[in-house]
Amino acid sequence: MNIRVGQGFDVHRWVENRPLRLGGVDIPHDLGLLGHSDADVLLHAIMDALLGAAGLGDIGRHFPDTDDEFKGIDSRQLLKRVYGEINKSDWQVVNIDATVICQKPKLAPFIPAMESCIAEILKTSTSCINIKATTTEKLGFTGRGEGAAAQAVVLLSGSS
Repeated sequence: MNIRVGQGFDVHRWVENRPLRLGGVDIPHDLGLLGHSDADVLLHAIMDALLGAAGLGDIGRHFPDTDDEFKGIDSRQLLKRVYGEINKSDWQVVNIDATVICQKPKLAPFIPAMESCIAEILKTSTSCINIKATTTEKLGFTGRGEGAAAQAVVLLSGSS
């Protein structure tokens, strides 16, 4: 059996008049994240980690922001496509550990729903998905409320 580790990172700017979706979950907030798709930084970081672990590049290669097919797309749909690619390559998700970094909103109440959403898409148990949220104690661009970031680490196993 082969095992591989992948890591992902994503950042998006806060903007008005846009909904906020993190980890596939709609979250009430006065700001949303700007991006070509729905700008779900958590799912984007997870997708990059999955693709990296499988040796399949990154989300920019698979879903370029210059392609209108992906304009405004729900990142849950993109994660389903990524899952299809890694599954086709005979990789299985062992676990995911990810962190969302933003000063506001408080995300703890939404984490179980995020973990469930991700586990359902990746056809795995919620025990294999760990999501955390942190602030940067008002330091840096996330602390100043300019944007949100996420990072993810993924372990895959397979016979590839």
